[in-house]
Amino acid sequence: MFIKEIYYSRRMQLRSLMKGLDGIIIFPSNNEAPMNYRSNTYRYRQDSTFNYFFSQMRDGIVGVIDLESGKDIIFGNDFTIDDIIWIGNQPTIRQLAEECTVSEIKPLAELSDYLKGKKVHYLPPYRDDTLIFLSRLTGQCLEETEKNPSVDLIKAVVALRSVKSSDEIAELDRICNVGVLMHLKVMGKCSAGENEQKLAGTAEGIALSNGAGVSFPIILSQDGQTLHNPYHDKKLTGGRLLLVDMGAEAKSGYNSDYTRTLPVSGKFTKKQREIYEIVLKANLDSIALAKPDLLWRDVHFNACEIIVQGLKDLALMRGDVKEAVQLGAHALFMPHGLGHALGMDVHDMEGLGEDYVGYDDTVKRSTIFGHASLRYGKALKVGNVLTVEPGIYFIPQLIDIWEGEGKFKDFINYEKVRQYLDFGGIRIEDDIVITHNGCRVLGNPLAKTIGDIEALIG
Repeated sequence: MFIKEIYYSRRMQLRSLMKGLDGIIIFPSNNEAPMNYRSNTYRYRQDSTFNYFFSQMRDGIVGVIDLESGKDIIFGNDFTIDDIIWIGNQPTIRQLAEECTVSEIKPLAELSDYLKGKKVHYLPPYRDDTLIFLSRLTGQCLEETEKNPSVDLIKAVVALRSVKSSDEIAELDRICNVGVLMHLKVMGKCSAGENEQKLAGTAEGIALSNGAGVSFPIILSQDGQTLHNPYHDKKLTGGRLLLVDMGAEAKSGYNSDYTRTLPVSGKFTKKQREIYEIVLKANLDSIALAKPDLLWRDVHFNACEIIVQGLKDLALMRGDVKEAVQLGAHALFMPHGLGHALGMDVHDMEGLGEDYVGYDDTVKRSTIFGHASLRYGKALKVGNVLTVEPGIYFIPQLIDIWEGEGKFKDFINYEKVRQYLDFGGIRIEDDIVITHNGCRVLGNPLAKTIGDIEALIG
């Protein structure tokens, strides 16, 4: 997708950020993951940071950036004829290295000797096989390996990957358009009696036809009060809401992530319409507010205040709006944060540690329920890409617990809330990029007003 010189440029930028440090940076590629026996594997997905610095390549490769010698090296082995019989002719390690402007290659067996006596910088391993590989390379036990990733490297990678280039934004726009197609197809087929699994499969087919597949397991459920509901086991019922949270992944590794909430009957009821309009206002106002240098945490707080005020107007909440949000009373209805970083991972770089991605030395994560789930809180920069996804949910189990404890009874009208126990949930999510004078929604417009959605249903 990118010209090969971009990978050289990224490695040089990383060197600049790691200036003054000794040692070797290693980026292991992801291995194939067997489904039920070794040669029957899940769809291959390259490690995003390896992809960022060395292009996609394949499994069984380690990219090395030597901070001392200035060399970039690819360690790996060519496929043998025994492999080629089954998988066809494949590029050599030399050819793969040329795709990312690396001139030196070595057999994988020489990696251990190359690293001997040198400080090794690596990122947190999120797969057990990578953890074992790093443990053997560094001579540390598994526990030490897991605890000792390079914080300097984490911070440098986050700094680079957080700010998207124009080429990256163009790729995100393209894959966002695929996400729009997925949602439009579901909207057109949403009707009572339809099967959730069939709708999810239809959407996934679009993702596979236009890229590498879905960016995460599709959330498509009438039980929208379950935030990451993985099940598609029901038939659509008239009068209920269908929450659809999904996106596509490009072959380059970039992702989209949209949520829309649909009335199965084709028209929102009065109660659904009232709650939907609150969530929509929180979504639209957050997009209008986002701009460089503004703390995303403040955009989150503003969205929470909109939700509390809207629920207060419906007599579901009461009291001072700002105080309710500061104390976390709103989290009965929105127990998650406003959004997260998006890019080569759908929750971009969270494998490196959420607090490194979304927080810094000046902005720390809250410990208050609801606010603590805000994955990104720090100041926005031009080129940051985030999701904007406010929601209102009626979670019967959480309502029972809070009411039983008398929690926030000065702010929550539990008697009124109990009239919504069968409501489900509403979330509206878009993907934005921060620009010099504000932000822009990525991809083609996707219906989200009540009138536009009702016009597309069924």
